[in-house]
Amino acid sequence: MANEGSGETLQLPEAKPLDEKLQKLVDKAFYAGGSPGAQSLRNFLNGTWLGEPLHAAITDVPLGSWTAAMIFDLLDSIHHRRDLATAADASITVGLAGALAAALTGLADWSDVDPPARRVGMFHGLLNISATTLFASSIIARGKNSRTRGRLLAALGFSFTLVAARLGGQMVYKHRVGVDRTGGQSFPEEFVEVMAESALANDKPTRAEHNGVPILLVRRADRVFALAETCSHFGAPLSEGSLVGDSIVCPWHSSCFALDDGHVINGPAVHPQPCLEARIREGKVEVRKPPARPSILN
Repeated sequence: MANEGSGETLQLPEAKPLDEKLQKLVDKAFYAGGSPGAQSLRNFLNGTWLGEPLHAAITDVPLGSWTAAMIFDLLDSIHHRRDLATAADASITVGLAGALAAALTGLADWSDVDPPARRVGMFHGLLNISATTLFASSIIARGKNSRTRGRLLAALGFSFTLVAARLGGQMVYKHRVGVDRTGGQSFPEEFVEVMAESALANDKPTRAEHNGVPILLVRRADRVFALAETCSHFGAPLSEGSLVGDSIVCPWHSSCFALDDGHVINGPAVHPQPCLEARIREGKVEVRKPPARPSILN
């Protein structure tokens, strides 16, 4: 757009994509204010307490229940047995309860997802909402003794569920959402030098490397902490994070990890940071993997 009389071009602000707008609304709804209660909710929904993404565990409930409902509906349409009809209705109801829990945990995970997975996640969620609506409509139709209509609505809902499940798999296997981003990194079995002691300042997260694998070093008084520098949540560089007491806060999504053993203090991360032993010897900072603990079976 031209500004008359000046010859200047007025640049209009670029419109934000729909998935970004929705994500901001979700983030505000779940975590507005950043209160301790909001963080506790975040930890619960993400699965920080479980050590694995909670959403991935819960999604088996609606998918399994609705698969069972399809089988019972098919058998009921052949044999016309009341017990099969009751089993189908009960399976759909259980699936609806599971779908609600899956939606809450899925939204919590999606609020931290970046492009291009963010758009895939939006369609994944919309398809699941559509499927849930169709299954709920199926239960209503069945309650009105319209079983044929109820079966058709359930079958349509199940088809939506299958497409949504495929997109969910895409998010995990292609975009690595919910996957431990430190997986596959190799750390030294014996102490190796990674930095000169003089280069490691006090109370400053510092990045070092061994064979191309980044390592986070933090010096606090006379102790040196060492963790994997790649955040297990979405791969952020923890050396750009901030120290809070004896913990490191991720610069991207504010996950908080303990420096002494790498456990997750606050999510959205669910996987701990690999922790290394560190020492200063002859003016050099050295690190290694902790020795394996003896097996109780030996």
